[in-house]
Amino acid sequence: MSHSGATLILIMAIAVLAPLLAYGVGRKLPVPLVIFEILLGILIGPDVLDWAHPDALIDGLSELGLTMLIFLAGYEIEFGKVRGDTLRRSVRAWLITLGLGLATGVLLGGGYAKGVFIGVALTSTALGTVLPVLRDAGDLHGRFGSVVMAFGAVGEFGPIIAMALLLSGRGAAESTVLLAVFAALTAGAVFWALRPRPPWFSRIIAKTLHSSGQFAVRFVFLLLALMLGASQALGLDVLLGAFAAGLITRLVLTGAAPESGPQILEKIEGVGFGFLVPLFFVVTGIEFDLASLLDGGRTLLLLPVFLLLFLVVRGGPIWFLAPRDLDRKDRGGLVLYGSTALPLVVAITTIGVDDKAMTAGEAAALVGAGMVSVLVFPLLALKSRSGAKALPSEQVSGSESW
Repeated sequence: MSHSGATLILIMAIAVLAPLLAYGVGRKLPVPLVIFEILLGILIGPDVLDWAHPDALIDGLSELGLTMLIFLAGYEIEFGKVRGDTLRRSVRAWLITLGLGLATGVLLGGGYAKGVFIGVALTSTALGTVLPVLRDAGDLHGRFGSVVMAFGAVGEFGPIIAMALLLSGRGAAESTVLLAVFAALTAGAVFWALRPRPPWFSRIIAKTLHSSGQFAVRFVFLLLALMLGASQALGLDVLLGAFAAGLITRLVLTGAAPESGPQILEKIEGVGFGFLVPLFFVVTGIEFDLASLLDGGRTLLLLPVFLLLFLVVRGGPIWFLAPRDLDRKDRGGLVLYGSTALPLVVAITTIGVDDKAMTAGEAAALVGAGMVSVLVFPLLALKSRSGAKALPSEQVSGSESW
């Protein structure tokens, strides 16, 4: 058997085992699935059992997994819940976080080249990890859930824009122009997506939904390919194209096939969360530099420092700019959920190591802090809000109109 084949079998075996472990442990302690995927990846990786070694094929599949993860993150954003005063507060909080993150990163990294990667990583929020916790707690569709959705959405979209502007290696002016061109293309795609689709479009979706044609699924992947191609043609990170494709796909499906939309999403999620996304996280574990982290010294000390910085740099502005109708318990829960970070941290540190701006040990410390945040912060948020009075979705402070 080829080296790639053996590694792929191990990865998929972990992809099957991880949900079983998450289910078993989850009856006593809700541990996010991604933790098991990364930890088991570390276990079979070079620093422990030395069973798996990624090559070009595995790395290519892993990159597809990251692309699908960001696409689904873009799809998760519900525009009806991310608006008005709450949206303005979440944007202001993120911009302050970006300033604090860049300043902290430059000081901690000893210069701009490394500091910009650290700074951008500190601004992210793992919305995809937080949403299932909110859903299981019954908070997703209330006022608190809509606020977390707004701050989390900006915490996913903002870092992707920052990556396009700050991590591209180009000048700020050139990056801004290219980003503006991409924004114009995306706006045009959004305008097209909002237009009524001809009757035959929805009929074909319904007719092929359970056949080998799968028109809707193929159409969604065409949208994804087009946005990836547009971002790549402009020299922007493909993650920006993936995120934009997710936004546009939600608009298209909501307008053209509202009845079939949930079924189509299930099929897309089946491809993403059933194959590509777990492959990305397992490969992240395999490539995790555990040896550098356990050698002690500065690398090991950086992990708790980064964990604290997630709370201070990301959580601090959220605390002060949270909507006024949230009480202290809700503010604390919002800070903890908003400071939870991992997927984009992995993406940013991967780019940093590839560009030789960060060492593998520094990346491991950041990813390790992200793993601890995913494991600990949502649990603390649930505990801090236990017994808190839920706010109805209609109760707002100030205007909630566009």
